[in-house]
Amino acid sequence: MSDGRRTGTFWTAFVFFALLSTLWSLASPIFSVPDENAHVIKAVGQLRGELVGHFEPDARHPVFNLPAGWSVSPQIQCFVYHPEVPASCGVEIGDPDGATSPSSWVARYNPLYYYVIGWPSLFVDGSAGVYILRILSALFGSVFLAWAYQTAVAGARARWMPFAVAFAASPMIIYLLGSVNPNGVEIASAVALWTALPRLLQTFHPARPAVNLPRWYLWVIVTVASAVLANARALGPLWLLVVVLLCFLVGGWSSVRGLFTNRRSYLWLTVIAVTGLFSVLWTLGGGSLSGQAEKADAPLVGASFPTGVVYMLRLTVPFLKQAVGYFGWFDASLPDVAFWPIVAASAILLVLAVTALDRRGVLTLATVSLSAILVPALVQAYGVASTGIIWQGRYGLFLYLGVAVVAGWLLSGPAGDRLAFLAPRVTWIGAALILLYGAVAFALVLRRYVTGSEALPSAMWNDPQWQPPLGWPALCLLFGVVSVGFVLWVGLLGQSVARQEQSVVRDERAALAGSKKH
Repeated sequence: MSDGRRTGTFWTAFVFFALLSTLWSLASPIFSVPDENAHVIKAVGQLRGELVGHFEPDARHPVFNLPAGWSVSPQIQCFVYHPEVPASCGVEIGDPDGATSPSSWVARYNPLYYYVIGWPSLFVDGSAGVYILRILSALFGSVFLAWAYQTAVAGARARWMPFAVAFAASPMIIYLLGSVNPNGVEIASAVALWTALPRLLQTFHPARPAVNLPRWYLWVIVTVASAVLANARALGPLWLLVVVLLCFLVGGWSSVRGLFTNRRSYLWLTVIAVTGLFSVLWTLGGGSLSGQAEKADAPLVGASFPTGVVYMLRLTVPFLKQAVGYFGWFDASLPDVAFWPIVAASAILLVLAVTALDRRGVLTLATVSLSAILVPALVQAYGVASTGIIWQGRYGLFLYLGVAVVAGWLLSGPAGDRLAFLAPRVTWIGAALILLYGAVAFALVLRRYVTGSEALPSAMWNDPQWQPPLGWPALCLLFGVVSVGFVLWVGLLGQSVARQEQSVVRDERAALAGSKKH
């Protein structure tokens, strides 16, 4: 793979992810994304010197002193929890009746994300300022998703990776990426780690499979992605450990041993350890983990660990639905029939993987899949007595996407050779299903805010109550065009990777035949 091809993959992926997430940022009313009001208050206040806010009498959470142009009124969120109410009832940021000392329940969160995306608030305020912060967050996260595509196709064997990484373009990820919420960047950095770390491990394998990116560059991606994942939210260091251990399982012992016996690895590992330690110390010192909740705050406050585990496992299917189709504050959920494209794409990839892989591959995929279900259950149950059940499906997206990436990775290995001829065609179909689902979700969520969920679809044209920047027809048209372009690019990338791999497989078989003769 030439240098132009490597950089071209990165920049093409970056443009597509940036466009898709920016369109979502424009289509979402101010503070319609979960917890966005608290994150904006934190970002604006932190950039003005209040790192964790301050307490005032009768305030349950820390407050921040904001300029008048950033005043926050409860009326901004008048449509939240009321799916039948369009977003037109809200007022603007900076409303004269808004509070200039609002509270934020994320005040003590790790400050790094807010420094990265919050600085434009020093120059632009009001609703325009929120959109700019959203777009900056979208650009930041798109770098990691572009790295994911670049590293996914950087090996001699990568025929299923364009399809597998396309799940990162599913609507909930892109929606969160285009908001002021570290959850989106957390997911994006995890996806980059899921692809870059196994590729890095390949460079330490005794057989030295061909990797078309230099090792130092892979270390940069792994290090930056690890640092961001560890510092995105309070449990980041734990999520980093889980992803790394599962990637080690995928890479195999010989590769892991090669990494740790190479002296140059320890400089990068030290940087990762220091950033992870900073996150741990911040959380322990700043108190950003949830404290004792009241009985009315969440289910099962005061419950036991076993009770929490059972409760979480029973919610596995609802959590999966939340992860792919519950937008807003759970007030813009999609109808069940809309889920079928994403369900079909997931089923295709997983069924093919289970069908084609050898025993080790199936056990590896099963371990990653079970981890995506069990790890959240165990972590939430550990703290259920003090917090109750506060887990949401979107919190597990970084693990669910790992299942898709690992399935594509294993299928791209020798165990998947018998199904190799299907890869280009299935990539076209899978990418189309994922982006079809994204387009449907985009239109349905817009309808909820433009007219309210109970209005007839024709009201979108005849009586729109709210209009996003550029207007909803223009946003839908642009989203459709970008989605089609993304599908075309992924499909053509899959064909190119498959052609490149055919020659590699032929060479491997010829070498094996020659060794048998001797």
